[in-house]
Amino acid sequence: MRVLFFNYEYPPLGGGAANATEQLFLALKDQEDLVIDLVTSAIDDKQSVEYVGTNITIYRIPIGKNEQNLNYQSHKELITYSWKALFFSRTLMRKYTYDLTHSFFTLPCGMISLFIKLFYRKPYVVSLRGADVPGYSERFVLIYRFFTPLIRFIWWRASHVVTNSRGLTELAQKAAPNQKFLEIFNGIDVQYFTPSNRSIEIKERDFVILCAARLTYRKGFLEAIEGFATIAEKYAHVRMIVAGGDGGMMRRLKGHAQALSVQHRISFPGYYTKQMAPEMYREADVFLMPSHNEGMSNNVLEALASGLPLLMTPTGGCTELVHEGKNGHVIAFHSSDDIAAKLESIITQPAKAFAMGKESRKIAENLSWQKAADAYYALYKDV
Repeated sequence: MRVLFFNYEYPPLGGGAANATEQLFLALKDQEDLVIDLVTSAIDDKQSVEYVGTNITIYRIPIGKNEQNLNYQSHKELITYSWKALFFSRTLMRKYTYDLTHSFFTLPCGMISLFIKLFYRKPYVVSLRGADVPGYSERFVLIYRFFTPLIRFIWWRASHVVTNSRGLTELAQKAAPNQKFLEIFNGIDVQYFTPSNRSIEIKERDFVILCAARLTYRKGFLEAIEGFATIAEKYAHVRMIVAGGDGGMMRRLKGHAQALSVQHRISFPGYYTKQMAPEMYREADVFLMPSHNEGMSNNVLEALASGLPLLMTPTGGCTELVHEGKNGHVIAFHSSDDIAAKLESIITQPAKAFAMGKESRKIAENLSWQKAADAYYALYKDV
């Protein structure tokens, strides 16, 4: 069985979807009766080939990528990827016989799969990742208005449309009420991400709030800073870390911290590598994700495996990952006051924070990328 796979981002490019693709491949590598060819973007102006295990090939095609911004792909880069990936896939199809295609993101990748189905009669699977679902991101309001009919058509012609959380399924159903969706949740590597040894006594002296993700408006980190500012004067031992590649908000977030006079209590380490991530989580005491919308956040999953209490808005992944009062709290959308209140309830009870972290780790141990990979493998066979 041979699958032609499309995702415009793959590590070191991109964010959650790139990480998810890599983890699925690591779980599927060396599967004897499965071959996968991924067409993705290069980080420079050279076409290259990489291999994962014995059965997965990564083809990187140049899209004019700006090497200074690996986390974020511009509209121009996405358009360039679309037509280059389409032409490159035709070259691959002359060389190999594929049973199906699989696209991460409805646009632009699902459009390529649709073209291949219409002209080469190959079935396809499309995995929704968040921003490709109408209503998900404020950044794409005009694009959703124009492209929603096309998005629905791509879903309708797919053999299966996969979401990664119940929340994302519910959002997608608003755009296409009659469409069927299949849920395959993201996994987490509990061997790579492990809890820290920060004791209750350490939390009483130095309590660290961590926000980590691509720094975009949608992540709600402006409200996070406001919530922190509300409690900062009361608790001198509390500090915040806002980590992640600049998705267009770094300067604004720093300015917001300065305007609220908490810049000396918040650090902005910027982009971090996968190798740096485990230690970053182990140095924290609570993970805060006040996102306006999520599919299934890899950052939240990583924090979960790292044994951190979670504070998260009721968006994608929240139902599955936050058990109210047991391993964290659900926070209201766009509410710095609620963020402050929920943070205070954990800061003032370090023993409770410690117990919540242990519960987070238990939840993470029931999730795995192998389980997600097995579900996709079964899906391929069904198609």
